[in-house]
Amino acid sequence: MANTSTRTLRLLSLLQTHRYWPGTELADRLGVSPRTLRRDVERLRELGYPVQANRGVDGGYQLAPGAALPPLMIDDEEAVALVIGLQTAAHGGVAGVAEPSIRALAKVIQVLPPRLRKRVDALRAMTVPATFDAAAAGPDPTVLTALAAACRDTERLRFGYTAADGRSADRHTEPHRLVSLGRRWYLVAYDLHRHDWRSFRVDRLTEPRGDGSRFRPRELPAADAAAFVRAAVENVPRPYRIEAIVQTSAEQVRARIGRWCTAEEIDPGSCLVRMTADSLEWPIMGLGSLDADFAVVEPAELRDRLHAWGERFGRV
Repeated sequence: MANTSTRTLRLLSLLQTHRYWPGTELADRLGVSPRTLRRDVERLRELGYPVQANRGVDGGYQLAPGAALPPLMIDDEEAVALVIGLQTAAHGGVAGVAEPSIRALAKVIQVLPPRLRKRVDALRAMTVPATFDAAAAGPDPTVLTALAAACRDTERLRFGYTAADGRSADRHTEPHRLVSLGRRWYLVAYDLHRHDWRSFRVDRLTEPRGDGSRFRPRELPAADAAAFVRAAVENVPRPYRIEAIVQTSAEQVRARIGRWCTAEEIDPGSCLVRMTADSLEWPIMGLGSLDADFAVVEPAELRDRLHAWGERFGRV
């Protein structure tokens, strides 16, 4: 058995990972008796953590909203700054930061006192993101944190969803993971109506709400959630398939626009770039951003569009 201090910190960590822990399961995870678990819970309460207990056969524990934030010991102003900063990071351009930011945000929101939640909501509502593309601001962080909490708590989730063809329907799911791909977020979940795994674009999802029921996680038919989403996105039919020979290295292309294309080396100074797109504007901007000469292999419409852009720019 770990010493008392280590075990208490472990208990706090476990309480923060799930909304509700059955008492027997929590005691097993800590390797202690139910009596010792009750004493450890009392220690947390003495430190200022309002741990709620439910008695009976199905009794258990949960960390109530409004808990303090030791050992960080941050004040109200710092707590608000932390939440806003995490929301901003969730939509930032730093690779590998978005998803951890959402997970951290879900933990902080869980224990944020109501008075601070109102301040955070007011500040977010009155703040306009500095972006050239309004759509690039991403989905509502409140929706993201609700989805993250449902994934964490293995709680079944209901929401409205608008498909690509414009049709709307209510979905009942077992949420698995959130995935950030490019500037979009996806929820990977098992669809209880269609009896299959699905990936849902978060910006098309409305009013997510847990139904209060827990579930046993299923095995995802992919290496991980990110691989599942990539496979689904790649299989979506797109009207344009672009190929271009670019007079720069494949490494340089991958560094600049590798998230949206593939680059196959021809020789050290040139490569074949392939991408699919819903419109021709993005391929034009992507190829233009490489600061290198290129020749379009296909489609012919892209060459025509480039000539039109070139004439327009030439008149400036």
